[in-house]
Amino acid sequence: MADGTYRFQQPVGQFYFQQQTQQQNHPNTHQRHLARNGTGSPTGRLKFNTDTPSPSRSPPLNQSPGHNPYNMYTQGQHVLMSGQAHQRFGMPMQKFQHPSHHPHHAQQHPHHQHPHSQTTHATIGHQHNFSSGALSSNAPHFTPTHIPNGTTTNVEEEIEEPMNEHWQQQLQLAAESRQANSPHYYARSVAQQTKGIQLTSNQAETNDNDMEERIRAKTAKSSSRRQDWMALDFGGQGLRALSTGLFHYTFLEKLYLNHNKLKTLPPTIGQLKKLTHLDVSGNELTELPEEIGMLIHLKKLLLFDNNLHSLPYEMGYLYQLDTLGVEGNPLNDVFKSRIMQEGTKALITYLKEEMPVHLPPSERDWIVLDDSSRNASKGQNEKFTALSYNTLCDRSATHQQHGYAPSRALAWEYRRDLILNEIKGYNADIVCLQEIDQGSYHGFFREQLAYNDYKGVYWPKGRAQGMPEEEAKVVDGCATFFKGSKYILLEKNMIHFGQTAVRRPDAKGQDDIYNRLWQKDNIAVVTYLENRLSGERLIVVNVHLYWDPAYKDVKLIQAAILMEEVTQLAEKYCKIPACTDKTAFRFSEPENSTDGDGAATPVEPAPSVQYSSGSQIPLIICGDFNSYPGSAVYDLMSRGRLIEDHPDLEKRLYGNLSRLGMSYPFNLKSAYGAIGELEFTNYTPDFADVIDYIWYTSNALQVTGLLGEVDKHYLQRVPGFPNYHFPSDHIAIMAEFSFKSKKGKVVEVDFGPQRDRDRDRDRDRAT
Repeated sequence: MADGTYRFQQPVGQFYFQQQTQQQNHPNTHQRHLARNGTGSPTGRLKFNTDTPSPSRSPPLNQSPGHNPYNMYTQGQHVLMSGQAHQRFGMPMQKFQHPSHHPHHAQQHPHHQHPHSQTTHATIGHQHNFSSGALSSNAPHFTPTHIPNGTTTNVEEEIEEPMNEHWQQQLQLAAESRQANSPHYYARSVAQQTKGIQLTSNQAETNDNDMEERIRAKTAKSSSRRQDWMALDFGGQGLRALSTGLFHYTFLEKLYLNHNKLKTLPPTIGQLKKLTHLDVSGNELTELPEEIGMLIHLKKLLLFDNNLHSLPYEMGYLYQLDTLGVEGNPLNDVFKSRIMQEGTKALITYLKEEMPVHLPPSERDWIVLDDSSRNASKGQNEKFTALSYNTLCDRSATHQQHGYAPSRALAWEYRRDLILNEIKGYNADIVCLQEIDQGSYHGFFREQLAYNDYKGVYWPKGRAQGMPEEEAKVVDGCATFFKGSKYILLEKNMIHFGQTAVRRPDAKGQDDIYNRLWQKDNIAVVTYLENRLSGERLIVVNVHLYWDPAYKDVKLIQAAILMEEVTQLAEKYCKIPACTDKTAFRFSEPENSTDGDGAATPVEPAPSVQYSSGSQIPLIICGDFNSYPGSAVYDLMSRGRLIEDHPDLEKRLYGNLSRLGMSYPFNLKSAYGAIGELEFTNYTPDFADVIDYIWYTSNALQVTGLLGEVDKHYLQRVPGFPNYHFPSDHIAIMAEFSFKSKKGKVVEVDFGPQRDRDRDRDRDRAT
């Protein structure tokens, strides 16, 4: 072999070994690179080492080529300085760049194939490929922004303000970003780091049961399909455009688009809502799309070395963002000074609070399901509308829970006015509100809605009992409003699920009833109404179940207790005698009811309808069930029974409910089931699904109209509610119902002697 003993003396670049022929092409190579014919080895060969480098193999992760004895003569640390020859001990530093240490011997910086003579050694324009290794965690000696002729690019202007920790971090991250300009830099780094590492699953197997219990709340709805990779690196590819297919990978958590030639980012980037890391440094971006605010889970957003003069205010939604890299952009002074002096969080808060109010969404459509004509004199009496709305009480509207919402949009004074106007606009006959605290009900809603002919029934949650008056005012509860000119209140009741459970005869010895169910103070408000004109009676239930996904057994038992109690109340209500005193209605002015002379024609109320059993009474159940379609609570409401030992009960003991199950006689359906449930009724960055419902008894009622979904185009730029147009994290749902043919017996109403006088008066007018 021609090279013999010293065939392993090869220059090293990026830890890959070049062919020996390089020395032959460099007539003026450093003396330490030259192979010598003499040797101190008596055999003419060096001792074999298992770490001998190979052209087809990279050195181990924990070893630099410079530490290998075969490379001792090629380990030169060549640092180029302006117009100077190679000097091993030169240490040029970027301004504001402070590496923790200087690994002179930890890196190999060989001469690549640059044919040059001694004169070119001192030439200013000499170029040199510098590499610190893909896995080096140290700051580079100089970055691509440092030109070997001693000049620097103008991305780092002189900063008049004193340096602080926020801007020091900016400069450090910018330097690291500029070093990562090679193709697929981050992907190669990860591959190199994980090379040779064997992943074991012993610990995961031992704690499998515990882990499943821990993450059940996050995967409560459905287990997502396995996804083995969650990051993409398109860095250093010279890309000028991005395929739309990229934004269908909604599972991505990290996306590297750095060091390309992108001039814009498409609005569809807002679909990648799971991103926590986005790097678009080193491009030619002049602006960012407003949809960037949809990436609500971003923790690191790197925009170094672009041409951004401003930032969209929608970035104020990114309340979880820890690092925003803007160095190297001609950013306006307002934004730049704030991030320099106060950091990323302060700039994001500023953008959020100063965000202009966008145009409101299009009005939600009204979906007509049955427009069949009815008798004009009875048509309005045979139909009614019901609205359900979780208003997000003031105590729950915190910046910790809703950090993406501006302060003014979270303020209760602003939100309550928006809620009030929304209720008035829909003008429903029956309104069921959840999360209304006592102070807001008594001091605002009851008074304001009275001007619109509403009467109310309200109960706070159980914890308000025994509390001081001032403290009890902030406890939320359920409020049911109804049109006073249309309905008579016959009965009202409150169901406290925890207290009802402990009073059951089978509760003795059932620890879960006391430890899990009794501690939750959720309630339901039940009202029994009668239509003044038609005599139809109606049970209205307003309910709010417990919220935590980890307590799905509690929610299921609460729903079961609800239906047991409603069944008992319905049997009680069907025995209430006919309402014979409807004279109060005579003092109201009926609309569109005048004779030829313009005088009002009295409308005679119909007699009360009585029912032989509770299941015949029309029933609607409105509320926030905190359960999505397909859950155990949804199945209980739609199927009418709870099987014994239901899996969601998790073997917990709740007396006969868990041992024997339960059933109820009502045939309930979801009002929106006729067209399919809405896409969501609760809309936040972390959760968007249907948890609010209006259930009705299909044997007595029929759905004739529904309130449609929220404008989808509007949602493309809004990551969650509440905001300036939607005062709660829930949306209102509303349905119109008509009564089916009556099966109960009709009881003639006795209106007393006043009725005879009215008949005589009508007879005189006719003659």
